Amino acid sequence: MIEFHLDGRSGLSPYLQVVQQVRQALRLGLLREGDQLPTVKDVVARLAINPNTVLKAYRELEHDGLVAARPGVGTFVTRTLADASLAAHGPLRQDLRRWLAKARRAGLDDESIEALFMTTFRTVAQEDIA
Repeated sequence: MIEFHLDGRSGLSPYLQVVQQVRQALRLGLLREGDQLPTVKDVVARLAINPNTVLKAYRELEHDGLVAARPGVGTFVTRTLADASLAAHGPLRQDLRRWLAKARRAGLDDESIEALFMTTFRTVAQEDIA
């Protein structure tokens, strides 16, 4: 089962962070059709957020056709976002772990690693467009 976390520095509202985490888990194959999301009560207790925040996130995911609420039972995944590229994730994840270890040995902290990754990602994405 997915465990949500909030990052106060992300710039995203808590409800969007929950939506994004579910989408990422669906894309990476960590959540599959039929899997149950944590109950609203459990998420509220774990994250200390308003129940309406969780309900809003779950409603958006339901509107997108990714989950379905079953009254009295819970909220369940109805569709995945994983595709044929999922098989490539394992080797790429290993490469990324090695790169992260190398970045840490070079003295980069989490924010520096994220900044380096994101600027490089954006640069490469723009080069691909051109």
